[in-house]
Amino acid sequence: MSLSETPARTRVPEPAAPALGTLLVLCGALFLDALDVSMKGVALPSIRAELGMSTGALQWVMSAYVLGFGGFLLLGGRAADLLGRRRVFVVSLAVFLLASGVGGLATDGPMLVAARFVTGVSAAFTAPAGLSIITTTFAEGPARNKALTIYTATGASGFSLGLVVGGLLTEVSWRWVFLAPVLMAAVTLFGALRLLPATPAPARDRGFDVPGALSVTAAVLVLVYALVEAPEAGWGSWQTVGLLAAAAVLLATFAVIEHRTAHPLVRLRVLRSGPLVRANIGGMALLGGWIGTLFILTLYMQQVRGWSALETGLAVSPSGVVVAVFAPRVAAPLVNRFGVAPVVTTGLLAAAVAYALLLPLGLDSGYALAMLPAFLLVGVAFTLAYGPLNIAATNGVDAHEQGVASGLLNTSFQLGPALVLAVVTAVNDASTGAGGSRQDQLDGLLAALLVPVVVAVLGAGVAALGIRRRRAATR
Repeated sequence: MSLSETPARTRVPEPAAPALGTLLVLCGALFLDALDVSMKGVALPSIRAELGMSTGALQWVMSAYVLGFGGFLLLGGRAADLLGRRRVFVVSLAVFLLASGVGGLATDGPMLVAARFVTGVSAAFTAPAGLSIITTTFAEGPARNKALTIYTATGASGFSLGLVVGGLLTEVSWRWVFLAPVLMAAVTLFGALRLLPATPAPARDRGFDVPGALSVTAAVLVLVYALVEAPEAGWGSWQTVGLLAAAAVLLATFAVIEHRTAHPLVRLRVLRSGPLVRANIGGMALLGGWIGTLFILTLYMQQVRGWSALETGLAVSPSGVVVAVFAPRVAAPLVNRFGVAPVVTTGLLAAAVAYALLLPLGLDSGYALAMLPAFLLVGVAFTLAYGPLNIAATNGVDAHEQGVASGLLNTSFQLGPALVLAVVTAVNDASTGAGGSRQDQLDGLLAALLVPVVVAVLGAGVAALGIRRRRAATR
């Protein structure tokens, strides 16, 4: 995979009207996905109160979505390549609409968790289909870079806005946190049917690797489940060790199947691409570090400081504003001029500095001086890294494998948060004092905050390897 450069003064031509319509629909779908995920977190206390769910059951309102999304992403990406990207996108968006409606009408916890799992599975098909539609609609280079930065900025903005919107809707009823996305999904679905171009029929000689799809889907499902349950079951418990061992066996089985089949789900030589591997590790570090930090800050603001869900969402929202304003204007020109690796490295370093700025938080720290600079810097980090990671993961990939490449990156975006959250939770539990006072809680949260700092630094180090290789290739 090559990371080509364009001179700084090259003017990127504006896409034609059909391409703009396509980008608008896909941005709407990604905005909906991100908004849907972030809105649910602030509604959890209200859901527990009405449905009588235990704390362990309540966390599966979020974890079931992660399990379905992360587990089926590679399958969703390959389905888009083989069955037609537009068809997969439209059908899975319709399933998302129906599952969200069921969640809003749920009468008990199991019904709600099941609806969230189906919603996650549907998103696992829309996400890689949408990203691969962009990468096959816009030519590789400045035009695609600009489209991808607009696309990813929309997702980051949706996530931040969802924290505020979720707080407002929860004040009315937590059910609106599920029903509002139904209306948005209906509008997006109508736009998809009208504006998305028909994708070429897939080649008939490309078979579908059923054993490979089943083995890798099972492997990721088991791995995500193990990571989600590890903080409660214990990292050294038979359950955690057994599940991780089972995931390893399934992944090994998948590798053997892919090596022997004539039509592999994922060509193993693709995984030997340095830029692709670095993009996926960077994606795990970027999303994992931020979701881990957001988890810590939510506990800090609501449990230690006593802030409401709406106040918490408003406090975090500046990070999304920075991305929405600057990412479409800044990221693509920087990538065109300096290349992907330097821009991603700078973004991950900015994330590490942002998390480190939060380490001196106290029981009564002021927002403007103690938290706002970190949130603004997180926005800079996502502006520089999120879109370029998508560029790096899809550049140089053949058109008939864009769905798989998109699925790989989105899988990393899910595994990173699952892994970091598991470690953050374990560190927090081990470091929180037995007294249960505000200071005891704060001590545990600040100890856990070191985990995202380290993750961001490691991600920046991996991304920086791309700078060295690029300079060596230039010489």
